[in-house]
Amino acid sequence: MITGLHHINLRAPAELLATLRDFYRDVLGLTVGPRPDFDSDGFWLFAGGHPIVHLSTQRANETVRGPMNPAAPTTFDHTAFYGTDYKAMAAHLAAMGVTFHESRSELTRQHQFFLQDPAGNGVEINFPF
Repeated sequence: MITGLHHINLRAPAELLATLRDFYRDVLGLTVGPRPDFDSDGFWLFAGGHPIVHLSTQRANETVRGPMNPAAPTTFDHTAFYGTDYKAMAAHLAAMGVTFHESRSELTRQHQFFLQDPAGNGVEINFPF
C-alpha cells in the first residue's frame, strides 16, 4: 500500500544543479543534508527531517527536458509542498524576486502559490486553512 510521497528526483546538467539547489534551499527553505556517495553528483534537500528533493547530475546519455532541451517528452507538471504562514512566504518570495500566482480554493480548503524553479519545473505550495 502507498502511504505517501517519499521524494522527487530532478536530473539536470551539472551547471544547473547548484542553481536548483540554491532555489530549493533559499527560496523554499529546504535544508541541504547528507547524501549517499552515489556514482553521480547531486544534492539531497530536507524538510521535516526527510530528504524530499533529490537533485542528480544528468548522465551523458540521458535526454532530460529543460531549458537546454525543451522538446524532450515529459508528463511532469509540478511538485506540491505543504507550507505554513502564507503571508510570510509571499513576502519572502517577493523579497527573493520570485514571481508567483496566488489562489485560494474553498473546495480544497487551501491557499496556494504557483511558481517555477530555475529549470522551469512547476512548484506548488499549499497552505491549508
